[in-house]
Amino acid sequence: MSQEKHSPEHSTKGAYVHSGDEFARDTNYIEDRIVADPEAILAAPAPGPSKVGTVGAGLTPGATAWPVEAGRYRLVAARACPWANRTLIVRRLLGLEDALSVALPGPTHDARSWTFDLDPGGVDPVLGTERVQQNYFKRFPDYPRGITVPAIVDVPSGAVVTNDYPQITLDLSTQWRQFHREGAPDLLPAELLDDMWPVMTRIFTEVNNGVYRCGFAGSQEAYNAAYERLWVAMDWLEERLSTRRYLMGESITEADVRLFTTLARFDPVYHGHFKTNRNKLEEMPALWGYARDLFQTPGFGDTIDFEQIKRHYYVVHEDINPTQIVPLGPDLSGWLEPHQRERLGGNPFGKGTAPGPVRAAERVAAGHNPLYPA
Repeated sequence: MSQEKHSPEHSTKGAYVHSGDEFARDTNYIEDRIVADPEAILAAPAPGPSKVGTVGAGLTPGATAWPVEAGRYRLVAARACPWANRTLIVRRLLGLEDALSVALPGPTHDARSWTFDLDPGGVDPVLGTERVQQNYFKRFPDYPRGITVPAIVDVPSGAVVTNDYPQITLDLSTQWRQFHREGAPDLLPAELLDDMWPVMTRIFTEVNNGVYRCGFAGSQEAYNAAYERLWVAMDWLEERLSTRRYLMGESITEADVRLFTTLARFDPVYHGHFKTNRNKLEEMPALWGYARDLFQTPGFGDTIDFEQIKRHYYVVHEDINPTQIVPLGPDLSGWLEPHQRERLGGNPFGKGTAPGPVRAAERVAAGHNPLYPA
């Protein structure tokens, strides 16, 4: 999630809404990649334009290939951010905890960047920095864009490598295979890729980004148009998921990861804060059952921190919520209700297996998730 420079320098007040304008996401990221065979990637043809990343292509012009090395890199991923949440899910599903360490910034940020305020002394114990901005500036002293997460940092130099979130998870699946756990699921089945890319593209443009288009609309007209677009897509998903357990069929894929992080935030944040309030997620039988199915699947719900999610949106988006009051609701116990999606068949992990228990150091705080009651 990107930040813009605001005034005063250390205010949390966000310039997210621009009067009269439709929200347009800045999708220019650091497109370097961490790959298994840098020479092969350099020799491969450049990818075509894509809003959701590419598989099987080389580098974009000007990008650098970094070698995959266990222990060399650190993933910076705030639990509050839906784009970063994707990386936490994929890293856990694939069993990359030993190969790729993780830094977890707190749920709020100021005008400069996300901070490591949850760590002792407010400093990440591996990177030695107080805020991820310092790691960006190590690489690009005059970095002109938003300081975003997820980001992957080269630990020896302390410099950011990439923040290209659509590509990061694809590369974790395809380039980090030598470090996948035994039984890791195939999130990018070759036989489904041609069909999956249009689905992921529509989910990104109409749902993942669609809720932001509603929340950050700068005029009634822009909001009305965004609202209509979002609900056309939500109805499409409701219909699609009424006859299949997962987006692409009988097992989870990258597409499910990308949709889930928006659905997990829908009722707690987007319904009210972003005014996506035609109805709640829990009022859509197929989508709500699907979301609960994934939430109860190891690797998905155990990465969700509802308290951090609510605090992030309601505190940081001060131009939408100037009081910064964080709502106490909604009741989250329904996430553990039986979903009955098994009747559609399938196995979440395909030919693979479920990941093991969450490591104690990476467990969501008690009381922040119905899986971990207070």
